[in-house]
Amino acid sequence: MATTVVLLLIVLHLLVVTATAAAQRQLPVARPRCRDRCGNITVPYPFGIGAGCYRDEAGANSLRFELECDDGRSPPRLVDANQKNQLADLSLDAGEARAYLNATRHCYNSTGGFAGRNTNKAYMTLLGTPFLFSSTKSRLVALGCPNLGYFVHGDGYYVSGCMSVCRPSQEAMPGPCTGIGCCQSEIPPGLHFFEPTIRDFPRGQQDFSYSNSTPCRYVFLVDKEWFSYTDRVFLNRTDDFDVPVVLDWAIRNVGNCSAARQNTRDFACRGAHSECFNVTNGLGYRCNCSHGYDGNPYLEVLDGGCTDINECQLKGDYPCYGICNNTQGGYTCQCHPGTSGDATRKDGCRPKDKFTLALKVVTGVSVGVFLSVFMCFWLYLGLQKRKLIKAKQSFFEHNGGVILQQQMRSYSGTAGGGGGGFKIFSEEELEKATNNFAADQILGRGGHGIVYKGILEDKTVVAIKKSKVMEATETKEFAREMLILSQINHRNVVKLHGCCLEVEVPMLVYEYVSNGTLYHYIHGGEGLDNNKALDTRLRIAAESAEALSYMHSSASPPILHGDVKTANILLDDNLTAKVTDFGASKLAPNDEVEIATLVQGTCGYLDPEYLMTCQLTDKSDVYSFGVVLLELLTGKKPIRFDGPEEGRSLVSGFMTAAKVGGHYELLDNQVRNEMGPEALEEITHLMMRCVSMSGEERPSMKEVAERLEALRRYQRHPWGQAGAGDPEEGQSLLGREQQRDVNYKFKPQDVIDLEGGSTYTFSL
Repeated sequence: MATTVVLLLIVLHLLVVTATAAAQRQLPVARPRCRDRCGNITVPYPFGIGAGCYRDEAGANSLRFELECDDGRSPPRLVDANQKNQLADLSLDAGEARAYLNATRHCYNSTGGFAGRNTNKAYMTLLGTPFLFSSTKSRLVALGCPNLGYFVHGDGYYVSGCMSVCRPSQEAMPGPCTGIGCCQSEIPPGLHFFEPTIRDFPRGQQDFSYSNSTPCRYVFLVDKEWFSYTDRVFLNRTDDFDVPVVLDWAIRNVGNCSAARQNTRDFACRGAHSECFNVTNGLGYRCNCSHGYDGNPYLEVLDGGCTDINECQLKGDYPCYGICNNTQGGYTCQCHPGTSGDATRKDGCRPKDKFTLALKVVTGVSVGVFLSVFMCFWLYLGLQKRKLIKAKQSFFEHNGGVILQQQMRSYSGTAGGGGGGFKIFSEEELEKATNNFAADQILGRGGHGIVYKGILEDKTVVAIKKSKVMEATETKEFAREMLILSQINHRNVVKLHGCCLEVEVPMLVYEYVSNGTLYHYIHGGEGLDNNKALDTRLRIAAESAEALSYMHSSASPPILHGDVKTANILLDDNLTAKVTDFGASKLAPNDEVEIATLVQGTCGYLDPEYLMTCQLTDKSDVYSFGVVLLELLTGKKPIRFDGPEEGRSLVSGFMTAAKVGGHYELLDNQVRNEMGPEALEEITHLMMRCVSMSGEERPSMKEVAERLEALRRYQRHPWGQAGAGDPEEGQSLLGREQQRDVNYKFKPQDVIDLEGGSTYTFSL
């Protein structure tokens, strides 16, 4: 009878301990009296369903943590209240959520004609929400071949993309998604907008092999752990399908933890044991309970926030084979009296060793080891300093510093030499000039790196470009390119003052230009309303063309820019144009065709021939400049994302309007009102030639520069104004050859469709 009572007491004790532990682990995740689930999805605070149940932020950068649950569906559907994006999962500890997007699809029939596309939503915007696309767990995938897939951000700039090609059947075996039938690319952090684009390659319009082409091509952003290409189950699909997308969420209204702590009332981490940590995807922070505490770190302690864990009641997670005592944020586990050792291990406690000599020996050895480690530490610091010096020297030699020094001495010994003031800077000089590359010294960020404003010791103000990566080229070739670029001395080209080579990726030091970019001049709402706006536009266009003409025709060897756009044309205090950013520029090859390994440039300015052949030529710069000229005279951006898809390209829209004679309506009102009809037709013809699909039909930059300068002189005379002067007298200023080009009239049949790939002809 006594034995039975003892067993019952033991069973009751175990049940109480188990129930207590279970109750401690199942802490509330939502605010009191608020709904914590939508179907099988847990909704933790700071998210919530209904008024008063979610985090309500104040200020200009406030984000909505409000969610909505549609119980009328089966199963219930959870969406964010701002953008109505459906969520399939929401994690408090990982700071992640999952959503589903329809893959973008283009299909073709057996003759190569377009057969259809997906009709479901394939884009997603996260503006106004605490979510960003996960850059560590998501990949952009282009599936099927031939296929060029990419996507752009909300501002229209290219973000990421890749190209998959076709191969004969014996080579198209199952394997990783690395370019044959499938390709993938990483995405940068901080993205809140995704809209994919598929570059169509209809049969007969390119050199790709179609022996193993697929009927449909897809582009989508997907969880990299979910997508697998090794079994090729996706390759021959022709239907629509959804893919999971991983999202990162954080508290993003004020920035990082240091800024958030300044406002304790709005600080999201509640309670003394809720810790703040900065997130890596964009600005913002999240909260975690301190070690030894559990709960929802965004709630007050009384509502289910971070409370102490009683480790002594959780033997499975916190083993103790001795005397256990719970403490705030931890616990102690001691061996029973008369024993010593590690009580957290089974059989870890043993009877105490009564031989004190052994303890003395251990103490002596410990002191000796400490002194040895201390000496090794100082030796390590000295070795690290020497290693840093050697690393700088290694970078200097690898980046061609020795070769560049030799070439500079060689140039200084020739007539008129001296390197044009070109200097090799040390890393310390540039750190001092930029206040250790402080954030408030940043002038701008681009695809190739970050540009800082710096002041050298001689008080010269410069722009320092700190690149992210550099192509693996021969050091001798890099040194030669640096020296050649330093010799460029043109009033409309930003001067290269020097470089720093003792870092992994060389830093370049340029002339500082103070008045921003041509892009801001056109689209920033400033500068275009004054009386000289038209003459200023023509002058900026002529100066930019003259700079490119100089690099193409007068530099030795010729230099191809490769990324001509309004953002790469700077303006000084007098609005003088200065071409900059040689991040994509190349020296023109002398004896062989140089093929790019990766298409570089900006969406909307890219030469279609360059995009198809990957071969950069001087006519690629002419095409990009034609887009710049069109942007300058219309005041419109080269790519826009509202309206129908066929009208998003400025070039395509202009060509389409030209078919029916409506292209003048796209020009800026001031241009139409102040420029005479002959000049309008001349500059329109020049733009048409520049953006021709065929590079052979485009003029040289030298011809473009001459035509623009002639047009400018013509426009400045009274007969060049709209409705004024004698046209025949004015046309003489343009010259006979130019006069012939002016005296044409557009006809609908004279303009061939841009997307068809044919060239343009005009009735002259």
